[in-house]
Parts: sequence; C-alpha cells; structure tokens
Amino acid sequence: MISQYVASGDNIRVIESDGLSWIDIERPSKEDVYGLRDVFPFHELDLEDCLSRVQLPKIDEYPDYLFMVLHFPLFNKKTKLTVSSQLCVFVGSDYLVTVHSGNLRPLVRLFNECEKNAELFSKMMAERSSGMLMYRILDVLVDYCFPIVYKLNAMIDSLEEQIFDSRDKSVVRNLSLLRRDILAYRRITRPQIGLFEILEKNQFTVLGNVNTGVYFGDLADHMRRLWADLEDLKEVIEGLHDTHASLISNNTTETMRVLTIIATIVLPLTVVSGLYGMNVEPLPFKDTGAGFWVVLGTMGFIASAMVIFFKIRRWL
Repeated sequence: MISQYVASGDNIRVIESDGLSWIDIERPSKEDVYGLRDVFPFHELDLEDCLSRVQLPKIDEYPDYLFMVLHFPLFNKKTKLTVSSQLCVFVGSDYLVTVHSGNLRPLVRLFNECEKNAELFSKMMAERSSGMLMYRILDVLVDYCFPIVYKLNAMIDSLEEQIFDSRDKSVVRNLSLLRRDILAYRRITRPQIGLFEILEKNQFTVLGNVNTGVYFGDLADHMRRLWADLEDLKEVIEGLHDTHASLISNNTTETMRVLTIIATIVLPLTVVSGLYGMNVEPLPFKDTGAGFWVVLGTMGFIASAMVIFFKIRRWL
C-alpha cells in the first residue's frame, strides 16, 4: 500500500528500513494528503490541518498515532521578515510522516542524506524506534533556529554603531525592521515551548522505547534557551530604540536652541534696519554720509551685547 501511494505523486518520497518507514511529502496537494487515508488510520480533521496554513502548534494523541503541528522560523527575503513554516508530523509505531511546504532546508537536506545513506537512517531510528527518528528530525530543526538568532545579534551590534552616527539616515528604518523581525520570531517560538514540554513529560506508547524525559527534555531546554535569547534581544532592541529616540530628541532640542538664539539676535537688527528703511522724517543720520556706518555700528553693538549676555547666562 505504501509503495502504491508513493507512486501516486512526484512530491512524495519514502525511506524504509527494518520495518520502519519515513514518508516525506513536500508541497502537498489535496490528493496527496487525503490519499494518506488509504494507507494509515488518520483522522480527517488532522488531514485538513495539513492543508491549512493558519494552524497553531499542537499535539493530538490517538490510540494508533500522534499528530503534531509545529512551526519553525523562515526568513522571507522579499518582505525581509521572519515568517513561520509549518510542519505536520504523523507518528505511529512503525512509521513517520512529515508534511511541509519544502522550504525547511534542514529537513529536506536530512531526508536526502538518509535516502542516500541507509546506514545513517538506521542510526537515526536507533533500535527501530519511530520516537527516536522523530527526535532526530526535530533536533535538526531546533538547531536550525539558533543561527537566525546569532544573525539577529550581529545585526544589533552593527546597529549600535550606526545609532551614534547622526548622518546615517537608514538607522530608523533598520531599527524598525529588526524590531519587527524579533517580535515575529517571538510569536513563532513561544507556542512551541509548551508542545515540547508535553513531549518531555509524557511517555507515548507509539514512540517506542525512547526516553522522552531525556531526549525531548533536551529539545524543550533548547527552546527555553532560544526564548531567553529572544527576550534578551527584545530588551536590547527596545533599549536601542529608546536611545535613538533620545538622541534624536537631544539633537532636535540643540538645533532649536541654536535657531532660537540666532532669531533672537537677528530680531532687534531687523527692527533697526526696518526703521531706517522707512520713508519718513526725521531719522537721525539718515541724510548724512555717516548714516550707513552709524546704523551698521548700532546693529553690531546690539548683536555683540546680546551674545555677551547669552554667554553670561550660559545659553551659548
């Protein structure tokens, strides 16, 4: 039955060894997903979840199998935002089915390696255990999450240097994009922690003799550490955002202070020049050759006196 099902689609692949099968479905169609009912006793609602892109991470236990929906981060180069990539997993005592969109590169790479190397696949499933095979797959995907965090850390370090460069106009945009990226990553990660804790605390029969407390407990620890790293990143990015806002505010205040001083100095000079530009009589020295120099000297005296006054008051 499995061989007939696999032959029905080009995007369906299977690895079999010692009575254990790993069926991988990339970019599933409706026919691919509902065709699983001919081979496995999967509930129709679980099959519908495989086709839906708005599912929350969850784990459902049935007498013959476990069904899980997990989300892992994926960076979208077009939108420059970290989005979630959904992975659906069916686990029975002698099989494991993964359904995904094909953009989880670690999972695709792992299947290709196991397909080429039978010894690697045998080592992954350790004593013909579907639970151990599931652990190996999830371990690779969880490890894949950390390089993205390291990249976010590097971007924050770069932004810290840009923030104090007032001539760099791209800081605000880069800061906002990075902040949005961290928040998106947090939304993906937080629900996963509870799912891995369920796997850690419960011993499921269909997973075979795998010690869930040890193996899935290790994955739960990794997810908690990932969440802690994201919490730190959130605090840092908020601190940088506040720092940048404070610097912008201080620069604006300093600019306004200088412009106010200039306007205050120019105001009386404008009054003097305006008076002597009026066509009225009499104005002192207006009709003499020294009138221009008298006005200019008066304006210079007023400006100098105001500068000295501002310096005494420490406004300059």
